[in-house]
Amino acid sequence: QVRLAESGGGLVQAGDSLRVSCAATGTTFNTYSMAWFRQAPGKEREFVAAMSYSNDNTHYADSVKGRFTISRGNTKSVVFLQMDSLKPEDTAVYYCALLRRSTINSGTYYYTYPTEYTWWGQGTQVTVSS
Repeated sequence: QVRLAESGGGLVQAGDSLRVSCAATGTTFNTYSMAWFRQAPGKEREFVAAMSYSNDNTHYADSVKGRFTISRGNTKSVVFLQMDSLKPEDTAVYYCALLRRSTINSGTYYYTYPTEYTWWGQGTQVTVSS
């Protein structure tokens, strides 16, 4: 059984940095890519960042580009999201998700819809105060 567990959320001030982590267990990950989504109260879940398993290619939402960095740990079953220059509008529950593909894109198309991802963690709260 696949299980994703996020950790590292918390309360920070605007301009601060925070790193959240996601550990995946229960399957072999040689064909799965990982991503981060977030959901603020009253809003739909939105894509944040993703990384391909096969070539470490990355893709970011425009709203976080240049401020957030997705990376993997020494084992490809752990993924991090480094968040710098945080803003109050970054406040949300952050979820990691698993894509059943080794790459996050097919040509110029990037997989950024929640329905394209198969497994989800329980989420970790990130709150940025102004």
